[in-house]
Order: sequence, then C-alpha cells, then structure tokens
Amino acid sequence: MTFSAIIVAAGSGSRAGGDKQWRTVGDKPLIRWSAQSLLAAGANPLVLVLAEGAQDRAREALAGLDGWIAVTGGATRADSVQAGLAVLEDDRPVLIHDAARPFLKAHTIHALLDALADAEGALPALPVADSLRRGDADKLMGEVVDREGLYRAQTPQAFRPSTIRAAYAAWSQPDAPTDEASVVQAHGGRVRLVAGEADLFKLTYPEDFAMAERLIPSSERRVTRVGMGYDVHRWVEGDSVWLCGVEVPHTHTLLGHSDADAGLHALTDAILGAIAEGDIGDHFPPSDDRWKGASSDVFLAHAHELVKAKGGQIINVDLTLICEQPKVKPHRAAMRQRIADILGLDLSAVSVKATTTEGLGFTGRNEGLAAQAVCSIEMPA
Repeated sequence: MTFSAIIVAAGSGSRAGGDKQWRTVGDKPLIRWSAQSLLAAGANPLVLVLAEGAQDRAREALAGLDGWIAVTGGATRADSVQAGLAVLEDDRPVLIHDAARPFLKAHTIHALLDALADAEGALPALPVADSLRRGDADKLMGEVVDREGLYRAQTPQAFRPSTIRAAYAAWSQPDAPTDEASVVQAHGGRVRLVAGEADLFKLTYPEDFAMAERLIPSSERRVTRVGMGYDVHRWVEGDSVWLCGVEVPHTHTLLGHSDADAGLHALTDAILGAIAEGDIGDHFPPSDDRWKGASSDVFLAHAHELVKAKGGQIINVDLTLICEQPKVKPHRAAMRQRIADILGLDLSAVSVKATTTEGLGFTGRNEGLAAQAVCSIEMPA
C-alpha cells in the first residue's frame, strides 16, 4: 500500500534541553532516523513540519535524502499536523510521526497500514507492564490502579487524510488534543491498536539520549571518514581550461589524457581515499582510450556511486586550486554549484578556494596547476 507521512518537528524540545530534533544520536541528527525509515518504506511524500526558519537545518540534517518537503508548523501540535495535512494532494493513508521517536521499524509501518482495512485509524501501543499507583500531593502512595487493558500509545499513527481532516474540523473540546488518535475517536472513528515496540520510545529528557545511544544496533552505527586528494597537470597552448567542472576561457589549457580537470581529479581521489577504493588511475587508467578526452564529471560521479553503494554519504568537500592563473574567483560560484550538482550536495557543503605560491615552484613559474581536496564521508561502522 502506498502512503504519505508527516514528521512533526516544530516543537522546542525544551525538556531535553532545546532543539532536540537536531541533536545527534549515533552520529546523525535525531530527525534523520525516522525520515530514513519512512522513506525506505515508501513514504511519498514525506512532509517535515518545522519551526519557522528551520529549513536550512533540515536540508543539512537530511543531506542525501530525496522525496521530502518541508512546511512551517503552528503554535500547537494540532496546528502543525494540520499544516502538514494541507499539502497532501490525495487520500492515500498518511502516517503521522514524532521526530523524537527514532527507532521506527518497517514491520510497524506495514502493520499500521494493514490495520486501516477495517478501522479509521491505527496506532502502535504497548500494554502497561508495571504496577500502577496513584500518588497524593505529599508523594505518598494512594490507591492501586488496575493496569488491565491499559496501553502506552506511540507513533506513527495512521489515518486517511480525509478522516483526520474531518475529525479536526469537528473538534469542539476546549483543550487541545494530545494526539491524532484521540481526535479521530472523538469524531466516532475506530482506532485499531497494533503491537508497539519497546525501543520506539520518545526521547523527552536529556537522559533519554544516553539510553538511545545504547540501543543503536551495531549495523546502524556510523563513522566519519576523511579522504585527501592531490593532482597536477602541465600548461600547454590552448584557449580554455576545465576546472571543477567549469570551462574557463584562458590562453592555455591543461595537458592530460581526459579533460585534465585537476580540481575534479583531486576531489575524486579524495573520495576514493575516504572509502579505501584506490585512486582515479585504478578506475580510469590513462592507458584505456575510452577515457581519452573524457569529462571528469564521469570520474567524480563514479566515486559518488561507490560511496552510496557502501551505504555512505558525503558530508562536505573542500577543494583548493593552486595556480598563478587564471583568476578563479569569477568562476568560483559556478564551480561550487557544478560540484554540488554532481554529488547531490547542498551548496553549503561545497568549498572551492584558490591560492598562489607567490611565484615559487612549478606553479609559480606558470608551468602547471595543482589541486588538493579533502572530503568527509559518513559510513556504516
């Protein structure tokens, strides 16, 4: 069953110290955990409901993930949910989830969708296992509360958009609803309980983050790797030069088997180094005529595909061109954008710089151009 999803992430998270949706768990932002789970299960679209001005933080937290859109939330959870519902264009089931519940599993998603076959809503829930007591104002134990039939409600909660919209429109109680299921139930809808997960708990207090770190399975743990690349090409007569994927008019060009784009060659080697996949010559040997005059975009895109195949994600890249000429600054914005397009990165994650050697060495004598690059990559441990 195809579905859409909404992640509610517009709150302040004050009980956890503020901005908890952007804090890291297992080296990635809290909001990314549930976004990855929902997108992997087929959510289309995935709507993030964010606080005013938080879209840049979302783009950074979800770098490399496609299929999500962002909207601005409201003053209450109900306002934020309705803001997310407003952008859905059909009546496919929608799963409404808390950003603070990171460990969402595919089987829970499928169970919720299946439950909508004979109910107007569904939510994951856990039977209460602990003994329950009431307490008085002096923190003294009062009566025993029968736990039979009591459940702890979790998210995501599943509905048809038309169902939850109608329920919100009919809500007339003075207090704001605590969750979507109570709104649908108040409107006469039946809400099915499906088996919840103990580790689908909500990170509410600072100590919850320490518990979450302990629960991360080894297969989900991530490490950051760094790679470095360096390349040099000789100047020869010509009328333009390729640098960082951009053709720059010039009195000379760089000599090489491909298009001799030293910037992209250095960056390709940096990425290959970070994932321990050799160097550019191993993948594109200069003895192979297939790569004669080839655009270096191909080399960089290939390195990016290798990263993705290993379950990795490029975090940022930093590239420096070392030359006396041509002037790089007029073309720097175009170079950054071209690299960002090839690697699927936000522009803020791409740096291109240039420097000279003050007339020293082969670059100072205008014999050639050098480039060096560094990249960081997030990988499974």
